[in-house]
Amino acid sequence: MASFRYKAVTPSGETVEGRMDAASVEDVIQRLQEQGNVPLEAGDAGGGGALLGGLRRKSLAGNALVEFTSQLGILLHAGLPLDRALQMLLELPEGERARHVVERVRDRVRGGASLSHAMEQEHGVFPKLYLSMVRAGEAGGALDAALARLADYLERARKLRESVIGALVYPAFLLFGVLGSLVLLLAYVLPQFVPIFHDMNVQIPLITRVLMAIGTFLHDWGLLVLAALVVAGLWAAGRMRDPETRRAFDARLLRVRVFGPLLLKVDTARLMRTLGSLLKNGVSLLAALGIARQVVSNRDLSEQLEPAIESVKGGDSLSHALSMHTSFPKLAIQITMVGEESGTLDDMLLRAADTYDGEVKSAIDKMLSALVPVLTIVMALLVAGIMMSILLPLLSLTGSIQ
Repeated sequence: MASFRYKAVTPSGETVEGRMDAASVEDVIQRLQEQGNVPLEAGDAGGGGALLGGLRRKSLAGNALVEFTSQLGILLHAGLPLDRALQMLLELPEGERARHVVERVRDRVRGGASLSHAMEQEHGVFPKLYLSMVRAGEAGGALDAALARLADYLERARKLRESVIGALVYPAFLLFGVLGSLVLLLAYVLPQFVPIFHDMNVQIPLITRVLMAIGTFLHDWGLLVLAALVVAGLWAAGRMRDPETRRAFDARLLRVRVFGPLLLKVDTARLMRTLGSLLKNGVSLLAALGIARQVVSNRDLSEQLEPAIESVKGGDSLSHALSMHTSFPKLAIQITMVGEESGTLDDMLLRAADTYDGEVKSAIDKMLSALVPVLTIVMALLVAGIMMSILLPLLSLTGSIQ
């Protein structure tokens, strides 16, 4: 027997990690499921696969992963065996590397592995939530339905991400273009006039003197400033790896006007959709809470869920636990309460997720629509200030010559 590491969510909602001696990873997963746990990770205790997984580039992502998930669910719902469905999907993913991923998954399935284990061996290609929902679908005998819900989840996330990226393209080009022009004017154009002004004994206005000082500083120390910014960024990234620092930073983010409520809605939608999808797949509430907690990106909100899970474990309702221990929106908690009272908690959680997804998209659209004119006005004022700092001394010089 070999030693395998594992990570799973217990029926009580706790995340446990450990090692287990077994003949194969499939045996580890089977034992965990027999104990009522939901496996999240399982692999060789040596960790070599994880190291390779960290270096391997994801080959299925974005639209390719959505199409693969959706088509596989449709084929399984039509009654095709899993290995044959995977064989039919070999030509679906775009790119040679993506086809190799599907081919390796198919070969492992033909060798007797479960779909979740075959996907997990790709080390990072399929997200943890993806694998957890596939395992839940396998355990409940409803893999096709689980894949259909996964495809919907991924499609919504992809559309929101693409809409934000598409709307940011023009402002990003505008910002970098104007900032580059400002640096060029300050560091290289404006300093060229300094000797002329001094030689002609021109009285230099305050705005020109300030901008000249900034331009001289950028010209002499610009590379050092850039290096300092890179070092500061690396230092900040290192600090963010500390759990307490990250939690304090995330807590402050939630209190920022405009951005704080928006981030709260994003994580609320993510939590509600994950919980609803897992409950529909037959996962117990406590186990679903343990898994859903891991998809909440804000560390402070994730930590708030810990006492809420303990409260549910003690017999409290989910809605009351969330209202007492977390800062999630009241509307989401009220929808959760309605779902508990009507016995349709999974459906109501998914409806709450749809509601907040719509609010997030509307808020982002409004912010992005206002971003372009604001950037344009700000950059125009900056350029006008620089041009004025150059023209005022020139006009003074022209007047003195006349």
